[in-house]
Amino acid sequence: MGRKQKKDITQYEKMTATPVSTLILTLSVPSIISMLVNNIYNLVDTAFVGRLGTSATGAVGVVFGFMAIIQAFGFMFGQGAGSILARALGRKDADAASLYASAGFFGSMLVGLVITLAGFVWLDRIVMILGSTETIAPYAKIYISYILVAAPFMCGSLALNTVLRYEGKAALGMVGLMSGAVLNMIGDPILMFGLHMGISGAGLSTALSQVISWMILLYMFLSGKTASKLRISKALHAPAEVYADICATGFPSLLRQGLNSLTTVLLNLQCAAYGDAAVAGMSIVARIIFFSFSIALGIGQGFQPVSAYNYGAKKYARVRKGYWFTVFLSEAIIIAASTLLLIFSGSLIGLFRNDPAVIEVGTRALRLQALAYMLLPFSMVTEMLLQSTGKRFGASFLSAIRSGLLFIPILLILSSTRGLAGIQEAQAVALVAATPLSVPFAVSFFRQMPKEDVPASA
Repeated sequence: MGRKQKKDITQYEKMTATPVSTLILTLSVPSIISMLVNNIYNLVDTAFVGRLGTSATGAVGVVFGFMAIIQAFGFMFGQGAGSILARALGRKDADAASLYASAGFFGSMLVGLVITLAGFVWLDRIVMILGSTETIAPYAKIYISYILVAAPFMCGSLALNTVLRYEGKAALGMVGLMSGAVLNMIGDPILMFGLHMGISGAGLSTALSQVISWMILLYMFLSGKTASKLRISKALHAPAEVYADICATGFPSLLRQGLNSLTTVLLNLQCAAYGDAAVAGMSIVARIIFFSFSIALGIGQGFQPVSAYNYGAKKYARVRKGYWFTVFLSEAIIIAASTLLLIFSGSLIGLFRNDPAVIEVGTRALRLQALAYMLLPFSMVTEMLLQSTGKRFGASFLSAIRSGLLFIPILLILSSTRGLAGIQEAQAVALVAATPLSVPFAVSFFRQMPKEDVPASA
């Protein structure tokens, strides 16, 4: 037996025999650290840009919506390829895993390149569609230009990191993402203020960090640290069904991120009627919320490879146990985070933009969302369970409901009837309304999944 085969068997045993709670926590830690560091960067970036003025802060919030579009495609290819390859590895089919990893990576890079070209062609129109005001637009155009250059690398990095997570090697992904984020935090003050580049410095720092992360993550695959291998020949000769399978399985991620981007754009457009302070306040809230709940999301990301791997290996009891462990742990974390946000909401907003108008807008929205997010874990983990086990329709439906299909009409109705107060309330109302819809999907899944494990020889 070769060294590589022994290493792959050891990884298989780790994913299918380690106590579920221990395995999820082990895989969650790198994901949590990666997200916290990246979100710290986002918050630091917002704080640095805030020194340039309220319009510049609003520009970062506007471009954040566009970055979510780029991330949507990276996540689609990464989640689609990752879910399938993890189930393949659970069946001990390394060749199929390499095929899907290769197709997922090169597909993500190609889509990123298309976004770059299309973005520069319609740059002026895009910044206005994203919700820029006349004063925000000049800053947004500068910042988004750097993001467009980095788009293929952003897509590729997210795909590679997600594949690593599904292989059960989240620590390798953490190294790549953290390296870029740390360099970004260092680069921001140097480029923005040391070299007097202003908003251009923030954009350049972000672009460079994405390229560096991409290089590090790619090295993990090329150096033989993974069970799946990247081969351009596999990607070029892969049948159309492989790409269709990846896109269909990853579609809930595209839907979730795409709708998040659309809702960010609509939110900016609704806020624009109330001035730059409203746009800036709500964009700061979005970043604080995402940072605050990164730990719970990281626990869910630790659960996904465990779910996919063991579902493929037909170890159904581990899937069931992992699901409930993740739900209860995520709930405990979110309750603690929400409590802190309720207590310190005004002070947190003020850290990023010490503007009374911005603080007033952001404080109420932050408190409402903190309360509503206490309901998030059940629907979030159910959606992750369905996607990781290949239940595409359920995962897509829940993703759409949670990410925008409820929020968009609620936002439009409340903004027209209650003005700025309605805009502040919309996200919280949508989250409360979406949660009960996850129940029948969870019940149906566990009723259909075999109650007993299938022996390895079966």
